[in-house]
Amino acid sequence: MAKSIKEQSTGGKKPGSRPSRDTEDVIPVLRPLLPSAERLLPYLRMIDATRTYSNWGPLACEFERRMAEHFHLPGYGVISASSGTVALIGAVLATAGKARPDRPIALIPAFTFVATATAVERCGYQPYLADINPESWLLDPQHVLSRHSLDRVGLVVPVSAFGRPVLQEEWLAFQRRSGVPVVIDGAASFEALSVSPASTIGEIPVALSHHATKSFATAEGGCVLTTDLRLSVRTTEALNFGFYADRESRSASINGKMSEYHAAIGLAELDGWPRKRQALSAVAERYRQRMTAVDLRAYFVSAPEVAGCYALFCCSSSAQAARVRRRLAEAGVEFRSWYGSGLLAQPYFSDLSHGALDVTESIAPLVIGLPVAVDLTDSAIARVVATIERGVRGDDSPDR
Repeated sequence: MAKSIKEQSTGGKKPGSRPSRDTEDVIPVLRPLLPSAERLLPYLRMIDATRTYSNWGPLACEFERRMAEHFHLPGYGVISASSGTVALIGAVLATAGKARPDRPIALIPAFTFVATATAVERCGYQPYLADINPESWLLDPQHVLSRHSLDRVGLVVPVSAFGRPVLQEEWLAFQRRSGVPVVIDGAASFEALSVSPASTIGEIPVALSHHATKSFATAEGGCVLTTDLRLSVRTTEALNFGFYADRESRSASINGKMSEYHAAIGLAELDGWPRKRQALSAVAERYRQRMTAVDLRAYFVSAPEVAGCYALFCCSSSAQAARVRRRLAEAGVEFRSWYGSGLLAQPYFSDLSHGALDVTESIAPLVIGLPVAVDLTDSAIARVVATIERGVRGDDSPDR
């Protein structure tokens, strides 16, 4: 049975949504772990002392400073936001502005979460869906140039699928050649950007999500990364009613500022990030070892190829995907199709204009998101992999 959006986002429980098993016996698809109350307490006391709760208070500013240091950016290079979707809206308004009558279209990949389309639509654009590269799962700038008319396109939004890095250089070349502004939906790409900031952060803004489901999380939040000072100023305006340094509204905008409480979580998360990153890497490695032992390694995608919050099993056919999903459900192993079957399969976006989507339509239904948690046990991983193996092999014997 399908879960509500709230349950998909939080891993919440819904009676009757799973086969009847003891709750303790179910392996959740994602169990986020954010900094404990003890780790947050020093930052919460700072909030009590300053009595500043929003509007880029001292903790939000410190969070931006430390994030800039983490990514080797100038101090202005990080602009915090209240969510990843809001960060993307702010980056779009700062880069391309609201949609114009002569260029009303935003070209985005069909293989992405609905937030991408939602953000550009909120800026007045009509989303147009393009296909992805079958190897990288990303938009290919050369493909976009050669296969799509850009006469009415006012914006292109490449998406960092499952946290895979989007390279600045190739999209800067596209932007110069086409004259069409580009904004990168970096969503879950915190880890990839941390590894190679020089090639992934630059003049083109990158919007990150810090939702609880991401590897680096502030419960809810996001930020925009850029090396362009003027773009940083415009993004700040776009997230603050068009204000910058005074109370004169000068541009299209929203209220998208990060609260001090979420900044406190972000600072505590930065404090513990090396340990969390190591834990997520260890989970991915244990998955790889189990998959290799049953000769399924070729089907499995995990960190560092994608973000550490994802463990993906890529089936070879729709029939195999159906068997694996059925076996996982019967075994009490939660799973998720994080991007569904592509944007066009979402009811609200089902009538969007689009080009040929052969790759998206062939890949999206086959990608199954497996359980991930920093404290996922070896026995849980073994159970997940054994269940998948039975689904792949067509073994219909009951669970033992």
